[in-house]
Amino acid sequence: MADSEVHGLETTIQKTNEWINEIQEEVGYMDKEEAYLALSSTLHALRDRLMPEEAVDLGAQLPMIIRGLYYEGYTLSGKPLRIRSKDDFLALVGRELRRNPEIDPEEAAEGVFAVLDKKISRGEIKDIKSQLPRDIKELWH
Repeated sequence: MADSEVHGLETTIQKTNEWINEIQEEVGYMDKEEAYLALSSTLHALRDRLMPEEAVDLGAQLPMIIRGLYYEGYTLSGKPLRIRSKDDFLALVGRELRRNPEIDPEEAAEGVFAVLDKKISRGEIKDIKSQLPRDIKELWH
């Protein structure tokens, strides 16, 4: 019996690994597990800060595995979170990063935002930024 691959699944695994590798490159010190945790933590904080319609628009542009990670635990109740400062946003990122206290929430967010900037359409990035206070936008170089 010949081995066969499910093309769509192999493609999304490859894309997910590309994203993780790019986060590692952006931050510089993370291993793959840390980059994955940075991605998850930052995407959840961003998702919960966005209006639900915008959160869905962003989710539609994510590779399938990352999209599943993005929606993990998502509820519409109480969204968007009323986070107005960079410190509050980073505290939200840091909640999930507490599993690995060696990861700096600001570096994690900046690395993930740099990758989003490369992978997500210009229009969507503009829409996302329009919903963020200036203080949080500063993380998006």
